[in-house]
Amino acid sequence: MILVLGGSGQLGQELAARAAAAGVPLTALGHGEADIADPKAMALAIAKARPKLIVNAAAYNQVDKAESQPAEAQRANALGPSVAATAARRAGLPFVHISTDYVFDGEKIGAYREDDPVAPQSVYGRSKALGEDGVRNGNPQHLILRTAWLFGAYGSNFVTTVLRLAAERDSLGFVATQHGSPTPTADLARAILVAAAAIERGTAPWGTYHVAGAGSASRYDMAVAIVAAQEPFTRRHPTVSMVGDGEYPTAARRPLNSVLDSTKFRSAFGYAPGDWKTGINRAVAEILRKQAQA
Repeated sequence: MILVLGGSGQLGQELAARAAAAGVPLTALGHGEADIADPKAMALAIAKARPKLIVNAAAYNQVDKAESQPAEAQRANALGPSVAATAARRAGLPFVHISTDYVFDGEKIGAYREDDPVAPQSVYGRSKALGEDGVRNGNPQHLILRTAWLFGAYGSNFVTTVLRLAAERDSLGFVATQHGSPTPTADLARAILVAAAAIERGTAPWGTYHVAGAGSASRYDMAVAIVAAQEPFTRRHPTVSMVGDGEYPTAARRPLNSVLDSTKFRSAFGYAPGDWKTGINRAVAEILRKQAQA
């Protein structure tokens, strides 16, 4: 039995769906059902679910809003993972924690590896880096999985936003200065299940790993791919152009380069997410089919 914290988010929903398809027992709890920053709530959730593994997909992920709400980000992203990891250790359970590319400053040339020093540039990034430390200190049996630019068929994400805009407008503009590793939630969910199986076998090497889509892209690159993928379904073909950062000022500073190297995870577990463009095509098709059936 896997207990997923943050079960109402896009990754939590994807993980529940993938686990059900694979016949893996899983219980997913949203924030209202389990406050990860509350030790008593964590102990109660663990006692009730009686899991063999806890996966923390809960997070405060409103990057810009975190700049004006640091206490909320700190509670969810720093305190919460520490409390939940400690509760798991006290119950004798391993802990898988989802982290982010925003722990890096974006100054590196080339893809980030796990041993590169963290230097977060935003409130959100700093809170996530502290959360990693809390997990390491709270439970020696842990996997920290850093991922980036998640998208999929559940919840709100960049793909759903571009699809909405493509249905409303004839021209779209996106920045091309930031580059990252777009990651399908379906691929990250599969990676988590692969890791869970290794944990159950007792063969999982504990530590920090990167699990992100293969290749790199800007938001402009992603938008071009999304618009191309939706055209066969909608017959709409809005133009997509590059715009400067000044067109869309943000409260939080983003890493200009946050491409992640997933080689370590592939070597340890025999799996890594595929090409991000393939994931875009798959996610767009799934989202539009769901909309057509609604």
